[in-house]
Amino acid sequence: MPELPEVEITMRGIASLVGCSVASVKIRNSNLRWPIPDHLPETLQNKQLLALNRRAKYILAKFENGFLILHLGMSGRICLLDNAQEAEKHDHFDIQFNDDRVLRFRDPRRFGAVLWTSGVPDDHRLFQSLGPEPLSEEFNEEYLKKKLNGHTTAIKNTIMDSHVVVGVGNIYANESLFRSRLDPRISANKLSRIQTTRLVNEIKDTLIEAIQAGGSSLRDFFGADGNPGYFQQEYFVYGRVGQACKICATEIQVIKQGQRSTFYCPSCQN
Repeated sequence: MPELPEVEITMRGIASLVGCSVASVKIRNSNLRWPIPDHLPETLQNKQLLALNRRAKYILAKFENGFLILHLGMSGRICLLDNAQEAEKHDHFDIQFNDDRVLRFRDPRRFGAVLWTSGVPDDHRLFQSLGPEPLSEEFNEEYLKKKLNGHTTAIKNTIMDSHVVVGVGNIYANESLFRSRLDPRISANKLSRIQTTRLVNEIKDTLIEAIQAGGSSLRDFFGADGNPGYFQQEYFVYGRVGQACKICATEIQVIKQGQRSTFYCPSCQN
């Protein structure tokens, strides 16, 4: 599943569309996680794209009359095409702009989303209970320590909770905890202030490095321009079960937490 860096890379990959106006919209299959609103061809006609932003794993496309909300789900991709190339089986939604470029939403598993709001995005039901952005100043040691004090769940599960902080999915939770030298099974409320500070810094640094590397290309993710990411080459633990730790040569282990695989070094993270 694309995580925060992959969504950020996707958003940046379509940023050149800002300022363009919509020539046409085509819905081929509205049956995604939630139905694509059937009014979009009319609502977006001739409207200018004013800005692009990201909130958690959502891309917000601001038009003159509202916001298009895009989510990649498990296998979704947003492709930026030079023209209206022939659609393939899983190409569900197109926006053609007045310069003939096409924003195409492709989603084989159809867990993604294309939604619309004419109001303020923060008031939308999808965003009302979200925690802060991990790369924001709001996400700091003081904030996280206060949040962790109320959680007896494992720290790995806690930092993946979007009510605590958004966008830290399984890949980057594993990597951030390794870099912080924290056992992923430790109760969140047991972290010291020093450990909490280190975790905040490592989450930020891991995400920044992943964005700089173009994200992680696992299975379905490629950027909007079709290029892969390269951060998977920098993994310390994720997906490396049975391999030697890059720091101490101990064999990387894997356990299940919240039905997700957790990879860790039992020597470095104790």
